[in-house]
Amino acid sequence: MGMFCFQCQETAGCTGCTKRGVCGKTEDLAVLQDLLVYVVRGISEVAYRGRKIGVINDVVDKFMVESLFATITNANWDNSIFIVRIKEGIKLREELKNQVKDKNGDLSDLPEASTWEPKDDEDMIDKAGKVGVLSTEDEDIRSLRELITYGVKGLSAYIKHANHLGFENKEISEFMYKALAATINDKLSVDDLIGLTLETGKFGVDGMALLDKANTESYGHPELTKVNIGVRNNPGILISGHDLKDIEQLLKQTEGTGIDIYTHSEMLPAHYYPQLKKYKNLVGNYGNAWWKQTEEFEKFNGPILMTTNCLVPPKDIYKDRVYTTGVVGHSDLKHIPIDDNGNKDFNIIIEHAKKCSAPIEIEQGEIIGGFAHNQVFALADKVVDAVKSGAIKKFFVMAGCDGRAKSRNYYTEFAEKLPKDMVILTAGCAKYKYNKLNLGDINGIPRVLDAGQCNDSFSLALIALKLKEVFELNDINELPICYNIAWYEQKAVIVLLALLHLGVKNIHLGPTLPAFLSPNVAKVLIESFGIGGITNVEDDMEMFLA
Repeated sequence: MGMFCFQCQETAGCTGCTKRGVCGKTEDLAVLQDLLVYVVRGISEVAYRGRKIGVINDVVDKFMVESLFATITNANWDNSIFIVRIKEGIKLREELKNQVKDKNGDLSDLPEASTWEPKDDEDMIDKAGKVGVLSTEDEDIRSLRELITYGVKGLSAYIKHANHLGFENKEISEFMYKALAATINDKLSVDDLIGLTLETGKFGVDGMALLDKANTESYGHPELTKVNIGVRNNPGILISGHDLKDIEQLLKQTEGTGIDIYTHSEMLPAHYYPQLKKYKNLVGNYGNAWWKQTEEFEKFNGPILMTTNCLVPPKDIYKDRVYTTGVVGHSDLKHIPIDDNGNKDFNIIIEHAKKCSAPIEIEQGEIIGGFAHNQVFALADKVVDAVKSGAIKKFFVMAGCDGRAKSRNYYTEFAEKLPKDMVILTAGCAKYKYNKLNLGDINGIPRVLDAGQCNDSFSLALIALKLKEVFELNDINELPICYNIAWYEQKAVIVLLALLHLGVKNIHLGPTLPAFLSPNVAKVLIESFGIGGITNVEDDMEMFLA
């Protein structure tokens, strides 16, 4: 069967990558990732049955979350890691079976994914080519299975970050097992899977709430902050990704060394947290969204630490300066492990930085952010007055992801042409399409309110719910809020499902609708929730403002 991947927005021809991923993923890597997902689905059936009789295995929970996260677009490029994980998964599955048997749990009629074991590596590779997306023949069942799987993959990323900070929710883990087990259950109908899709959104909300709690209890509530985008004359370390504990440990370990720490892409919101911004060696943000790293990393001069997904296969000219940690991996890059206490030793990166020149300046100025729910609630009276007076006519949620496609310049043009009495609510790296534009403010309220990372879309939902309460509305869709969201990978999928669970309708997705939505599944989303695509700025602006 070979490679077939359509989990990201940039998939070839908006149908699927079959020879090599647009992301750079090889066929070998793609099928190994498919096999790991297959193994995790098999584990999930056993784990879900075990949960019903009280069998909870923390090691299996951690394996499930990290394995799914490793298969997210642009996370891990190392074939050997997936081979190791597949073998480890099978071993853990068999150990879990014994735990369930010891409690007289029902392990009859297990699906093949819960029983398969490779005879040797050749047998494993052969199996990897047979269990991918196209192994589900029915187009609509396949579409819903993948929609659920990608939602759970996105959820795994948020759970991983929360777990790293010591926060857990066993109900979410149980649901993830339930959902993944359902994707190998041939008895479930289209209607069954549609119901499970919406339930995935419910747990997406729970997962983002858990991570919000983990981040804010660990580092305080984000607050209005101006972030420098220029450089200083000291050597620096650039940190990218999403993991706040990683940047905290790096900041602590570089204090007093003369090394400056710069954030990149989705790590920008680290500047908004009181317990992180207190570090004087956190000096600014360097560069833009993830996809520009192939030109920006070369100019940074110092080492770069990738903490989560959003790694592009590095160029030879700078790959000796790129380090990975967590679920991120690449066979050409050095990896920083985590110890048994959840700590990481970044000394090798620090010593490397001391030998490097200061970053080359690529821009100057500052950008403003920190408008997560707590900060916006503090400004609630001001915002409400602006709405009531007509100074603010509408809010546009333009959260989500950035990407390489030139069609994404649509979002820059849309922001520029948006009437000056309208405010953009954003989160995720989509903001780099407009967060450096001079869009001004409304009565002192910036016209771009950046809540933070992609997971901080939860803040945007809370802001909408707060406004619904303040204006005493019965339906969240009565608010003067429009949704024009850019998506790229699987974390955007769980955000979308979370919004649907909250009852938000008429969300427009771009630059293209997901290739994994079959015509019938797309029709259900359009008819039930008003999901739509985008066309051009002029026509879409007219549609939104009608």
